[in-house]
Amino acid sequence: MGLAGIAHIVGYLIQFIGFAIFARSLLSWFPIDRNGPVVQALVAITDPVLDPLRRVIPPIGMIDISPMIAMIVLFIIARQLITF
Repeated sequence: MGLAGIAHIVGYLIQFIGFAIFARSLLSWFPIDRNGPVVQALVAITDPVLDPLRRVIPPIGMIDISPMIAMIVLFIIARQLITF
């Protein structure tokens, strides 16, 4: 496994985090138990990415756009690594 193989693995992990952010965003629209194991796992996976962005990017009204910006950036990075 060379550098390209490692870049592919890292790219797929970054892509997984992007999909986890998307899933967390979707789940926030539904009245579900916020203390459930699935939600807590998504929070644990996505908070290290979203918390720094939330400190920098202010919400627009009541809408938090940091998940959308994080997904765009993560998918761009992942695509570059996967096609490396």
